[in-house]
Amino acid sequence: MLKWLFAILGSVFYKIPGGIAGFFIGSLLDNLVGSKANKSRGSVFNDMTRQSVSPADFEMQLISLCSIVIKADGKVSKTELDYVRQYFVQTYGKEKANAIFRTFNEVNKKHEISAKRICYYLNQRVRYEVRLQLVHFLFGIAQADGSVTAAEVEVIRDIAAYFKLGKRDYESVKAMFVASADTAYKILEIDKSATDDEVKKAYRSMAKKYHPDKVVTQNEAIKKGAEEKFKEVQKAYETIQKERGIS
Repeated sequence: MLKWLFAILGSVFYKIPGGIAGFFIGSLLDNLVGSKANKSRGSVFNDMTRQSVSPADFEMQLISLCSIVIKADGKVSKTELDYVRQYFVQTYGKEKANAIFRTFNEVNKKHEISAKRICYYLNQRVRYEVRLQLVHFLFGIAQADGSVTAAEVEVIRDIAAYFKLGKRDYESVKAMFVASADTAYKILEIDKSATDDEVKKAYRSMAKKYHPDKVVTQNEAIKKGAEEKFKEVQKAYETIQKERGIS
């Protein structure tokens, strides 16, 4: 692939910075060549290839989004940083996790991280369900230090918008981390005025929508997020059941 060729050439002439720059330039050329080739293969093939992203690319985009959330309130929380580092160590092992962070630090020093650019890139390559779970993971980072600040909510809301998530989907995830008087209803994406039958219907719909089997990914954080979200949906329904006496 062109990105690896350019990364190697960049490293030879300009060491690590050259390798990083070469990687991104090669990625752009790969996308350009791939998009031209796909045009002649029909829309079905395009839909399939649009959903793919290499593990290395995904890791870099994910850690970049993590960085944006950690810096959202103007300070770097050690607890939040440890939360992200622990995830990468558990998922990839200490050696690979350290390599990912080193590469990220080099990129971060030379380039301003753009949430909009990252989301645009991922929108073309990963399914809606995965993007939804990414937002769930980012809220988990924000809550790692005990509370989700208004600045963090604003940043994650922008990311959700860049990901083209529906408003109710976003509010449902947010309600799992930011409590309010009608949290359970927001998680099920209904109003408090909903009838008992509407509550049951919403629960069945949400349970099916957020079942972990719907999230097809090899990323452990996303899988874990899907499981947690599914449990929150069940908990929300049980809360409303108890409140209303629904059998």
